Amino acid sequence: MKKIIRAACHCQSINFEVILIDGFNTIRRCNCSFCRMRGAIAVSANLKDLKITQGQENLTEYRFGSKEAVHFFCKICGIYTFHQRRSNPEQYGINVACLEDTSPFDFVDIPVLDGINHPNDGGGGIIGYLKYENK
Repeated sequence: MKKIIRAACHCQSINFEVILIDGFNTIRRCNCSFCRMRGAIAVSANLKDLKITQGQENLTEYRFGSKEAVHFFCKICGIYTFHQRRSNPEQYGINVACLEDTSPFDFVDIPVLDGINHPNDGGGGIIGYLKYENK
């Protein structure tokens, strides 16, 4: 049985439930200009496995470059919640910081994908890792 995880933006205006494709086994960051500035760690969910339970009217979207990826934010607090992937439009990338009882600092080694050379443009793949060490 797959686990439903509750999630929300910072101000709690947007609440959603999600079932992750493989739990926290595939976490990632991206080095494209947008993700580099946003700094989020993402996990994966199928489109059908994300349900907005409150605040649909507070979601706003941003598209850049190819305009294929759809990045969703709370228009009240500005937090990135999830995005529909360009590399796989049947999936969402979910901001782990929005997931209940989860922090980006829960992960030690985070793969960084080459979004500058996107897989749909003949590039991609893991180019390095971000490491978090607790002192």
